[in-house]
Amino acid sequence: MADSRFHRNAGPFELGYLADEIGCEIADSARTKQISGTGALNASDQETVSFLANRRYAADLAQTSAGAVLVLESDLDHVPDNTVALVSTDPYYDFAIISQLFHPKRQPMAGISPSATVDPSAQISDQASIDSGASIGPNVQIGAGAWIGPNAVIDQGVTIGEGTHIGAAAYIGYCDIGRECDIHPGVRIGTRGFGFAMSRKGFLDIPQTGTVQIGDFVEIGANSTVDRGMGPNTVIGDGCKLDNLVQIGHNVVLGRGCVITAQSGVAGSTVLDDFVVMGAQSGIAGHLKIGRGAQIAAKCGVIRDLGPGEKVGGLPAVPLRQWLRQHAVLEKLMKRKDQKADG
Repeated sequence: MADSRFHRNAGPFELGYLADEIGCEIADSARTKQISGTGALNASDQETVSFLANRRYAADLAQTSAGAVLVLESDLDHVPDNTVALVSTDPYYDFAIISQLFHPKRQPMAGISPSATVDPSAQISDQASIDSGASIGPNVQIGAGAWIGPNAVIDQGVTIGEGTHIGAAAYIGYCDIGRECDIHPGVRIGTRGFGFAMSRKGFLDIPQTGTVQIGDFVEIGANSTVDRGMGPNTVIGDGCKLDNLVQIGHNVVLGRGCVITAQSGVAGSTVLDDFVVMGAQSGIAGHLKIGRGAQIAAKCGVIRDLGPGEKVGGLPAVPLRQWLRQHAVLEKLMKRKDQKADG
């Protein structure tokens, strides 16, 4: 169960209501069962709903005390007698829907804190919330339901769409952000792109005169950085998810629904098509094109273009199956070497 000090619980709900929300049929006798929260299979009680989406935890299903559990039809036989089975084609997704019902996003009260600094030319909706210590620059536009966290800095000319949350101590500059985005604490958007001329005379900075354009429903994790473009804009497409400590270089373009996990980076002027996924600590060199739906394994280094749907791993990146074979061969060679040394 969630810690009530930090997470508001909108429940309890009747199980029938939860089942209807995810389009699941259950017996009439189970519809009035009270559910007070969500939890893991091995940390649940009769007032909790849980799920099984990973076979690694199949043993926990047979022993769970959860009042209800989301499962695939193939796992029905493993559900205990005292647990109501909610048959789902995607238990994890449906669990997310139910979790959001119990724990909806916190909505701050509209208004501007007396300790915030707001330029007179800024246009701020009456339904927006500006927290203490925030700084709002000239000609900024902030939409209804937007929430600017404590000590965040919104630089001149920035536009922020409806329902977007800017976390504490974030810096937002040279940027237009869409609606319903979640920008976590410490994020830096619109910082100067890493562009300069190298010469024996010294390094000479090139003015970064572009912007950052962020679509709708984008999430950017804590302490991530998105540089503004040099002339073309840096673009983050609708629905992208960036984890913590991600670096997006200048002029990079992300299509829709890209997922970039922690400590990964994309160098300048590289274009990712829709739904590209990057594993943790992976990197992509500059001026490349990554095709739609490509998947890049953790700690992978990409130095060439990738085609649509291509899966790669290793440094430098090679097709994923080849990378796995290379590891298998290397492991065999090491075992032979060890055996010879022991003999």
